[in-house]
Amino acid sequence: MDFSTGSVGLGVAITAFASMMQDYLAEKPWAAKRPEGRMIALVGDAELDEGNIYECLQEGWKHGLRNCWWIIDYNRQSLDGVVREGLWRRLEDVFRAFGWDVVTLKHGTLQRAAFTEPGGARLRDWIDNCPNQLYSALTFQGGAAWRKRLLDEIGDQGVVTAFIEKRTDQQLAELMENLGGHCLESLTEAFDATTSDRPTVFLAYTVKGWGTPLAGHKDNHAGLMTPQQMADFQSRMGVAAGTEWEPFSAIGDTPEMRKFLSEVPFFAKGRRRYTAAKLPAPGPVRIEDRVLSTQQGFGKILDQLAQTREPLADRILTTAPDVTVSTNLGAWVNRRGLFARDSLADMFRDERVPSTQKWAFTPAGQHIELGIAEMNLFLLLGAAGLSHSLFGERVLPIGTVYDPFVARGLDALNYACYQDSRFIIVGTPSGVTLAPEGGAHQSIGSPLIGMSQDGLASFEPAFVDELSVIMDWAFDYLQKDGDNDPDERTWLRDETGGSVYLRLTTRPLEQPTRRFDDAFRQGVIDGAYWLRKPGPNAEVVLVYQGCVAPEVIEAAGRLGEGRRDIGVLAVTSADRLNAGWTAAQRARRRGVVRARGHAEALLEGLPPHCTLVTVIDGHPATLAWMGGVAGHRTVPLGVEHFGQTGTVADLYRHFGIDAEGIVKTVSGLTAGRKVHV
Repeated sequence: MDFSTGSVGLGVAITAFASMMQDYLAEKPWAAKRPEGRMIALVGDAELDEGNIYECLQEGWKHGLRNCWWIIDYNRQSLDGVVREGLWRRLEDVFRAFGWDVVTLKHGTLQRAAFTEPGGARLRDWIDNCPNQLYSALTFQGGAAWRKRLLDEIGDQGVVTAFIEKRTDQQLAELMENLGGHCLESLTEAFDATTSDRPTVFLAYTVKGWGTPLAGHKDNHAGLMTPQQMADFQSRMGVAAGTEWEPFSAIGDTPEMRKFLSEVPFFAKGRRRYTAAKLPAPGPVRIEDRVLSTQQGFGKILDQLAQTREPLADRILTTAPDVTVSTNLGAWVNRRGLFARDSLADMFRDERVPSTQKWAFTPAGQHIELGIAEMNLFLLLGAAGLSHSLFGERVLPIGTVYDPFVARGLDALNYACYQDSRFIIVGTPSGVTLAPEGGAHQSIGSPLIGMSQDGLASFEPAFVDELSVIMDWAFDYLQKDGDNDPDERTWLRDETGGSVYLRLTTRPLEQPTRRFDDAFRQGVIDGAYWLRKPGPNAEVVLVYQGCVAPEVIEAAGRLGEGRRDIGVLAVTSADRLNAGWTAAQRARRRGVVRARGHAEALLEGLPPHCTLVTVIDGHPATLAWMGGVAGHRTVPLGVEHFGQTGTVADLYRHFGIDAEGIVKTVSGLTAGRKVHV
């Protein structure tokens, strides 16, 4: 099992993107040449209600999908009932429209042989016209029910009746259940006959629950056999009691069988999972612009990498769901090109039409352009991020998406991380920074998604030098595959590696003097550092994440006129701060009394009366937990409502996260309180 993706259609679609990645690697001079493999998915017919499957079909057609088989278990039952009549016609039409070959496996060899007998043609006509619900109900009722129905509806007191009567109830039931998807001979014949590299779908008719007492019943999805039914089933399968988990319990453990299996090509080649060598990260890229957004900085960092001859740059694969230019990937694509197996000229350039974009497709390209379907984005990232394991070649995938639309592909993101795929996802613009657009492009909960998603390290830098450090670290982190032991400095398990989520912004900020000392770099990666270290009697510490930095810095300056010890904590990753803190707590419960997370190390020197005021252009719960680290009173500020329209200043003022709002919040907290000296 290469892709463990849940029963939601994702395991189907990802095979198409894995096949596309195989074609991508085949065109790269640095990739070893290996025999082509075929991606195969088994999908239930009810899963075909999932919209991402049809989004995937269109993307596969656009990119010339090859070497992909989908086998549809066409049992005509879903969780809650039986599918509508005639679905198979619609499925055939859809797949053929997107260039797939369709192979229908309706009748097994037992049925096909019976159809040649006298009266068999009438039976075939009856089967082909039988409603799905009736076929399922009769299957559950068994041979006697089949006999009565067939005699009532097609019995003729002649050859058809004789055809039915010469079979026992058990034989009749076996015949009627001998559909193409249950017949090994029919399946192998169809598979062996399919020799082209064209995408192929096999519509394999089956009975849900076949071979069990629950077969055909519309409630069987969650049905359980009784102990006696299970014992009867086990006996029919020839599995002795107590040997249920033995590899050869149903067929006999003989030297001949072991030899046969060892020589089957699937097993003879040995381990099917590959590994790939690590590529060294080139170090943080220095960007000298004085005013810049982190989204612009991201584009400039990739542009500088594109100009190098670093081996790592050749392994970067970028992709976006029709937002390449608007997420600042344009410069990278202009230098590295778009990928296609067959070259496609840039007609605007050939016709001398001025354009900043050079949209030529070639096999050497390193960007895969997708349509507006975020599920496809995460499925491609999931497949590309497993290339080292599936194909033995390291690829460093980077996907960009409008940050509000991360949620559209969340299911695929979750399972990509579950499979331990490695990629960088860049969500931009963050928060309400596209304020005039209202609800069209606002993200509030995405920081919480980044914190809660297992296998994903989430960052939200305010400044480009922070982003440069994070990206350099991320290129290394994507490639790690070490043990699960935590780093006892932070209690983070960085040696295991994982994927990375960057929440960036289109809001230009004045950049600080470049900071590349080791302490700064380490603080950025650990999740936070002191932008302004508090004094020993600090009453207030301002804690921020992301592009609200100017508001917090201004507020700190104004508050500092009367409170000398005020501190400002720059958080780059609430996710990693929180993860280290909770991991350290677990370690202490297990007896490691000195375990301390980075958040605890940062806050342990604050006096007990100090108040934390946290600020983020996102949901305030992102940082609200920090009050629990050392017991400090915490007032979380952020964005809790969706869709307001105005300027950034208007909205920040509305939500109380502008400098004036922060100052008022702090003044309200300390009014009338005794000042500690």
